[in-house]
Amino acid sequence: MADAWSQTTTGMANSSWTFSDVRNVILSAHKNTGAQDKVGFYDTWAENYEQDVALLDYRAPLLAAECVSSFFRGDREKAAVLDVACGTGLVSAHLKKMGFRHFVGIDGSLKMLELAKKTGLYQQLTQCLLGQDEVPVKSETHDIVIIVGALSVGHVPLTVIRELWDATKPGGYVCMTTRGNPDNREYKAELEQMIRALEEEQKWSRVTVVEVEEWEKAVSEQDSGPGF
Repeated sequence: MADAWSQTTTGMANSSWTFSDVRNVILSAHKNTGAQDKVGFYDTWAENYEQDVALLDYRAPLLAAECVSSFFRGDREKAAVLDVACGTGLVSAHLKKMGFRHFVGIDGSLKMLELAKKTGLYQQLTQCLLGQDEVPVKSETHDIVIIVGALSVGHVPLTVIRELWDATKPGGYVCMTTRGNPDNREYKAELEQMIRALEEEQKWSRVTVVEVEEWEKAVSEQDSGPGF
């Protein structure tokens, strides 16, 4: 099993909102609130999510998809992709353009899943509150497991990392993103420690780490800076 990395964050607004409006809502997305409050936030955000992240030039889904695409050498039309914290389907939409066809999505927000269903991308969509619910897939069943925008402070606990590894076929790829800005440094360090621990257990081997600075328009001075 192998793994790959790029990087991420999130966004929000509607057609009449300014960049400042989006900035304020995005900052609230990263508050360390309870799981149900977080799900409620994303349920409320779902309808405006894509236009909001477009306003912020949110590139993490594309960057992660490109990272996976650059290393995958198997049959893309047959490859099973698990899109974790899939949201409205941005990551899988990019992967489809790169030749992948079989997607399973999981997310904590039913509203996000409803929008993901409308894309027609996914063979299966399941609500799953990461860190509380078990990832609802069998062991060693996916060629690619990808999680974009969820591994950061106030979002998904790091206990989910072993579940992502478990869902991946031997020889498959896990692609994870996180933010490198100051408020996420402790979480990022703990994530790196867990990745190294799994390497030492010979569960996977590192393929690449991609540092990206211009992955979205900075929402504040504190939110600027690279991740991996």
